[in-house]
Amino acid sequence: MKVILLDKVAHLGSVGTEVEVKSGYARNYLIPNHLAVLATAQNRAYFEQRRAELEAQAQQKLQAAQAVAAKIAEIGTVEVGVAAGQEGRLFGSVTTRDIVEILEAYSIEVPKSSVRINGGQIRELGEHTVVIHLHADVNVNLPVNVVAR
Repeated sequence: MKVILLDKVAHLGSVGTEVEVKSGYARNYLIPNHLAVLATAQNRAYFEQRRAELEAQAQQKLQAAQAVAAKIAEIGTVEVGVAAGQEGRLFGSVTTRDIVEILEAYSIEVPKSSVRINGGQIRELGEHTVVIHLHADVNVNLPVNVVAR
């Protein structure tokens, strides 16, 4: 199925790119999330009329993501205190929700789906790196130090 991208999509293309994708991906993700429209003659003409506006919106999203990335980079290493056993194993784990709550304490709003923890959760004490995926072009590494309370 051919679609015209209305926003930058990772591993696919940028604004205005006409790409061939599987029909389920287009119907279930790209079109409902307003990331693409079907590549018809009418939609091509409509897109060309709105090209400058859509490119400006994409640029604003990128700048907003870069601003949030700068705020996260200013934080430095975040320390998380958790209950742990003598061997360094945690009673529970540090999850994406915990990272989002820590960032909210610094007045930084990020969706839970943007937080990427290698392995899905942290289950050991020590230094870990969490990736915050803010935009298709903007990823920030957040160092997290998990310590026992």
